[in-house]
Amino acid sequence: MTTAIYQVKGMTCGHCVSSVSTEISGIAGVRDVQVDLASGQVTVDSEAPLDPAAVAAAVDEAGYELVNA
Repeated sequence: MTTAIYQVKGMTCGHCVSSVSTEISGIAGVRDVQVDLASGQVTVDSEAPLDPAAVAAAVDEAGYELVNA
């Protein structure tokens, strides 16, 4: 199991949290996604390290920006 923390820019509400969580959860191997709206931090637990491009694409699909891609 691998845990990674990402910084997402542009989230302002519960719907934002839900959108980002849903998109990242769709990446193969993702086990859990926790989003802290106040800080913009997204903690992802996965079976193996994730491709940063896949995470960035998922966040982009949700309508937000991954800061530390």
